[in-house]
Amino acid sequence: MQCPTFREAVSARLDGEALGLSAGVLDEHLECCPECAAWAEDAARVTRRARLAEAPPVPDLTVAVLGALPQDLPGAAAAARASLLATGLRLGLLFVAVAQAGLAWPALATGTSSMSAPVHMAHETGAWSLGVAAALLAVAAWPRLAAGALPFLGTFVALLVPVTLADLAAGRVPVDRAVAHLLLIGGTALVASVAWRGRTRRAAVVHRPRVHA
Repeated sequence: MQCPTFREAVSARLDGEALGLSAGVLDEHLECCPECAAWAEDAARVTRRARLAEAPPVPDLTVAVLGALPQDLPGAAAAARASLLATGLRLGLLFVAVAQAGLAWPALATGTSSMSAPVHMAHETGAWSLGVAAALLAVAAWPRLAAGALPFLGTFVALLVPVTLADLAAGRVPVDRAVAHLLLIGGTALVASVAWRGRTRRAAVVHRPRVHA
């Protein structure tokens, strides 16, 4: 073999590549050929210096990069506002449910109501009001139930409001009794808000563009 062949093998050894010949044959040649041995030493020294050389200085761009970032990430802020609103709606429903149950319990437990209705009618009214409170409480605990509870509550409110206004104008219902219905109206409005937010969120998920790899 010619010396260039052995020197190529030396270069391959320094780079961790295949020698193209036996390592023993290469070592025997380096022992017998002073020129190739000297060349191998020079090549090893140059390679070592190249690998240990300091990296060129690079400017520190940390401040510039951080300064270019937005101070308030829109996505995070929107998510925080949505979470806060959802929590507020659920707490509002919890408050209305407890208040509605508080108004319903005396009529259900004792059979007396603010309008001195017969005992059975008072029981029916108390059971109905307590059922409404339970529905509101269920939506507060599981917001996904809002869409199912809304037709029942919405129909009740739609019928109750004009009847109550007519009875109030005719003096057939005391003002405090009529005002108590505001709890039901407020609770239904909260349930509608929860149902609308759930529908909007599901629509956003359905229409979200998919990223294909």
